[in-house]
Amino acid sequence: MGCSFSGLNALYDSAAGDVWINEHRFKIIRKLGEGGFAYVFLVKEVINESSDGGVSKKFKDPSHISDDGTYAMKKVLIQNNEQLQFVKEEIRISSLFNHPNLLPLLDHAIISVKGTPEQTWTHEAYLLFPVHLDGTLLDHAKAMQAKKESFSTSDVLEIFRQLCAGLKHMHNLETPYAHNDVKPGNVLLTHRKGQPPLAVLMDFGSARPARRQIRSRSEALQLQEWAAEHVSAPFRSPELWDCPSHADIDERTDVWSLGCTLYAIMYGVSPFEYALGESGGSLQLAIINAQIKWPTTPKPSYPEALHQFVSWMIQPQATVRPRIDDILIHVDKLITKFS
Repeated sequence: MGCSFSGLNALYDSAAGDVWINEHRFKIIRKLGEGGFAYVFLVKEVINESSDGGVSKKFKDPSHISDDGTYAMKKVLIQNNEQLQFVKEEIRISSLFNHPNLLPLLDHAIISVKGTPEQTWTHEAYLLFPVHLDGTLLDHAKAMQAKKESFSTSDVLEIFRQLCAGLKHMHNLETPYAHNDVKPGNVLLTHRKGQPPLAVLMDFGSARPARRQIRSRSEALQLQEWAAEHVSAPFRSPELWDCPSHADIDERTDVWSLGCTLYAIMYGVSPFEYALGESGGSLQLAIINAQIKWPTTPKPSYPEALHQFVSWMIQPQATVRPRIDDILIHVDKLITKFS
């Protein structure tokens, strides 16, 4: 899907509460969330006799298309050229992926807008996605903790396997890509009757080519500054906290985050967030030294094999971490053993 940036591509009809994205019209139903200068709305496509049958007709893969014509629409208010380039890059990168466990960008448009004294943005971006109303893995973890519930060992492994499958698609492209922000808040979880929950990895704003050579202190500091802005601290790998002046960074930054996320599927938090609550504790030191703390109470209790699996991925030295293909082989063995 090519990027389109014509000023006629997205028009907002405030009176009707409608948005046009290219040739398709959507009615805003309600706001789902917001953060910074981005807003997410539940929208429903308006189809009439003169339309071409709706946006769903444009896509070969129907797996992410809703039955009732509803979608999630992300609206981004862009204040400067740096933010504009960032959104364009997110659109470009999202178009590279095609996998059932990666949230696809269905359509998009960017328009320029005239500023006013109250309006600080120069462009608006409209990004259309499938809608998953059950929320994120983080939402589920909070709700389950409040009820003192937890995922079964089988569901833990099935959810985790789906994340691995999506990341394998990214890591095994001709130019491997790292997601760079794998965490429960970026995993959509949808309940399915008689099946494990469907896990879909989203938000590719931080995704970049995975392999990068660092050959100077200034390059190392640039990487650390970028990571501090784009990679969530409790799930950030040690090499992104304290990068050596001579290092080869690769997709195993995601493997560290995967290990932290597997821990979070079981226990609701990153394995290092305990450091935030300790007097004199340091999240960075806990991560760099891989000081995992396993909960003793309350239950649930999971098999020791899952703890060993987490520790295998959360190794301070990236060169000894497993790659995604090895992780998938191991998770399949665990599923066979514990299902």
